[in-house]
Amino acid sequence: MKRKIIRIDGEKCSGCGACAEACHEGAIGMVDGKAKLLREDYCDGLGDCLPACPTGAITFEEREAPAYDEAAVAKAKQQKSAPLPCGCPGTQSKAINRENASVKGECADVSGQLRQWPVQIKLVPVNAPYFEGANLLIAADCTAYAYGNFHNEFIRNRITLVGCPKLDEGDYSEKLTQIIANNDIKSVTIVRMEVPCCGGIENAAKRALQASGKFIPWQVVVISTDGRILY
Repeated sequence: MKRKIIRIDGEKCSGCGACAEACHEGAIGMVDGKAKLLREDYCDGLGDCLPACPTGAITFEEREAPAYDEAAVAKAKQQKSAPLPCGCPGTQSKAINRENASVKGECADVSGQLRQWPVQIKLVPVNAPYFEGANLLIAADCTAYAYGNFHNEFIRNRITLVGCPKLDEGDYSEKLTQIIANNDIKSVTIVRMEVPCCGGIENAAKRALQASGKFIPWQVVVISTDGRILY
């Protein structure tokens, strides 16, 4: 059938992943650092992804394409939100007591500052006791590797959530909205790399703060690829 559907210009695409997050149907994914329309039958043609694209790489076109399959989209969403079978131990939520968690180094005591598990945005529960009264850290995966003192400067006294918008599928903003809206979050710190694709995690966090309806202090910290705080 001939219908309206999105078109992604690969040359204009910066690989930020914002469109993939904005596509609630899961039609768009990241392939080799670029946004791709993976499922034409998942695209409803309404264009929620258009305003999310910072480079104008997405437009509408009218062409032959499969009809929008609402039932398939609903099924895919249900499967994605279903709990993992058998309750994988790695996804079990727990707080971490740091009083006796130091590790001896050769020259000094080195203490990890992580206060909860899991940390991946996709795995962390929406509600957990450690969220109450928490200062929330939302960080891109690479930041902890690029910045040497990440634990002491960013993870300390915060509840940590990490993700990579370039590699992960789905929209972080929906889950982050639930976490912020349903818990007593005191502040939000967003730490990202300077690379364009990291804009996806910053945009998702900002959308979540706005959608939560709460007025919470927040800040964005940008780390350079050579390990400096840019701002």
